Amino acid sequence: MLQIGRCVMKYPNLVPKSMCMTDINVTIYKEGVSETGAPLIALNDELKCNYQDMAYTKMTAEQKIVTLSGKAYFCGDICPEQAVISSGKVTVFGVERTIYQGTKARNPDGSVNYTLLELV
Repeated sequence: MLQIGRCVMKYPNLVPKSMCMTDINVTIYKEGVSETGAPLIALNDELKCNYQDMAYTKMTAEQKIVTLSGKAYFCGDICPEQAVISSGKVTVFGVERTIYQGTKARNPDGSVNYTLLELV
């Protein structure tokens, strides 16, 4: 919240909960590995998101095709104990996808407005 004089301003949710209708299972990994070499889990939960499919292909220098398959938008911070989301996986519409990039969009006061997971 932002206080201007006597007025208190609340930042609007750019991804409102009412727009998050898609069921998604999210697993976010912490940095490092366990004693057995398995990834450490920071979050494993069933959530609701606004999911957008997309097909994007291009040829790299090595002639490989890369396809980005979607974006999942969440209201607020889905994993507050992690400052950055760098890896994990999701299951949406019965398909398991890998987290390519995680973004926590912040308000001017430092709070997280929404979380975006880009999926491959």
